[in-house]
Amino acid sequence: MPNFPAHTEQDSNKGFSTMTKVLLGVLGLIAIVCVIAVVTLTVAVIDSQTGTSFPYSTSYRVALPDGELVTIGNSKIIVMVMGDSVDTSVDGKKEKLAVGEERVIRPHFARISVLGLPLIDTDFQITLKYLGASGKNALFDLTIKTSKQVPELILKRLIPSNMNAQAI
Repeated sequence: MPNFPAHTEQDSNKGFSTMTKVLLGVLGLIAIVCVIAVVTLTVAVIDSQTGTSFPYSTSYRVALPDGELVTIGNSKIIVMVMGDSVDTSVDGKKEKLAVGEERVIRPHFARISVLGLPLIDTDFQITLKYLGASGKNALFDLTIKTSKQVPELILKRLIPSNMNAQAI
C-alpha cells in the first residue's frame, strides 16, 4: 500500500484552505456591511413637539469661532466675544453671557437612521456654559441631554468638527 497517509494529508490541507477562504469571505462581507452602516448613519433633527425629561447627558469642551455661523442640530449659533462676556445668537435670539453663565437651547427631536432604517428616536436639549475667550474662539462646556441613551459616536455627529469637541 503506497503512501495513503500522504494522500490524506493533502486532502485535509485542501479542506482547510477552502474553510479559510469561506471564513475570510464572511469576515470581509461583515466588514463591508459595517462600513456601509457607518457611512449611511444619518441624524435628522426637527423641533421637539413634546415636553420631555432628559435623564441622560454627555458633556464636551468646545470652541465656537468668533463671528462665524455654527450649526448644532438645527440650531444656528453665532458668538461675538466682548471682553469678559460673549454675545450669543441662537436661531436669531440674542443673549449676553458672562463667564460661568449658561444658555439653554430649546429642545429638538432627532431620528438616527442606519441604512435608511430608523435606529433611535430621541428628544435632546443643548446647554452652553461660557468659559471665556481663547484667541479668536469662545470656549464653552456644551452639554447634550437626551431622553434616551444615545452612543457618543452618534452624539458627536451633531457637533461640527471645527468646534474641536473634547469629551469632559
